[in-house]
Amino acid sequence: MTTLWIFIALFVLVSLALIWFPHFRQHKMLQTEEAGVRKQTNLELFNNRLIILENELEEELLDQQEFNVLKKELEISLLQDMKQGEDESLVNKIKPKGLIWPTLMSVVIIGLSGYFYATLGAYAKLDQPAPSSPHAGMDAEQIMQQRLQMMEDQVKSEPENSQLLFSLGHIYISASRYNDAIATFDQAMVLVGTHAELLGPKATAMYYRANQQMTPAIQAIIDQSLALDPEDPSTLLLKGMDAFFTAHYQVAINAWQTILDSERKDVDRSAIINAIDSAKMRTQAETGEMPDDAAHASVKATAKSVNIEVSISAELAEQVSSSDMLFIFARNTEGPKVPLAAVKVSAKSLPTTITLDDSTSMGGDVKLSGAKNVEIIAVLSKHGSVKPQTGDLQGRLATVKVGDTVQLVIDTQVK
Repeated sequence: MTTLWIFIALFVLVSLALIWFPHFRQHKMLQTEEAGVRKQTNLELFNNRLIILENELEEELLDQQEFNVLKKELEISLLQDMKQGEDESLVNKIKPKGLIWPTLMSVVIIGLSGYFYATLGAYAKLDQPAPSSPHAGMDAEQIMQQRLQMMEDQVKSEPENSQLLFSLGHIYISASRYNDAIATFDQAMVLVGTHAELLGPKATAMYYRANQQMTPAIQAIIDQSLALDPEDPSTLLLKGMDAFFTAHYQVAINAWQTILDSERKDVDRSAIINAIDSAKMRTQAETGEMPDDAAHASVKATAKSVNIEVSISAELAEQVSSSDMLFIFARNTEGPKVPLAAVKVSAKSLPTTITLDDSTSMGGDVKLSGAKNVEIIAVLSKHGSVKPQTGDLQGRLATVKVGDTVQLVIDTQVK
């Protein structure tokens, strides 16, 4: 608003100067010119009369005394004419003429300035609150749906844009619409051919659709992708994640290390390093070895993480078998109930400490580091599935602040 005021003030000052300065300058020039003409005329008349008197003196029509008297009168007359011209110029200065046009223009300029301030200044809206964010009042799920709708509309307008299809497929994964994601990646491959960067996300969507179980069909797509590109990051991330969940930590480490060694610029190297450190800690925990200080410090360096000390209640301890699998995952307390991070370990490692962070994310662009509070769920599965079934054991923490260390006791049997 201050900038607008300065602009209007400068506009008015410059406009008035352009109107009035030429007017006064022209008026002054006219006065000067008029005074000069009058003076020149008086001098010419004086000189003509003086010449006549001098001729009459030479022809002895006048004596010297008469000549002197007449010359004196002529000089006095000249002085009187000069004085009268100055007085008339002074009167003209005091009463300038032609003020109607510049005055009218000044009124128009000031009126336009007031109009611009009223329309552009929006002074009536100064007391109104600033416009809110386009996502104001929307939860995370609504924002996701809005984003998804916008991307779908773009794809409809550009159905042959493979990059838009690629992005839409990833959004479908984040929204847990795995069938749509698979169909979208297939559509992209029809346009550009079969590539590892499309096979990897497709296999990831199939993996989530199968409740994070590796099936022969998914493994076939993984093998096909790695045959096309042995260093494809999306495929190696999936391979490492499944190996980590099934407690094949060295396989996970090898897959993730391959991504680091490829020196690709489109991957989150810090998250992969943290994932490798977490796998090394699991390996050391199963072998009974204490983690070295470097690995321990690396895991603790992750600011956005949740450390869960998991144990089994004494009443249910006898129902735990060494073949059981323990699933620990975190879900945002706000928005869609999509797992942000998950870990799968063998039940024989209980009691144990699990670290959930971005290195254990479920893929997509929704990560644990983007949440403030999460719900922690532990499922001790006797069927190898993360979805609780009859006979499985379960524990839950309704609200955990990201960054905290908590204790979770598995104390409920699924009926």
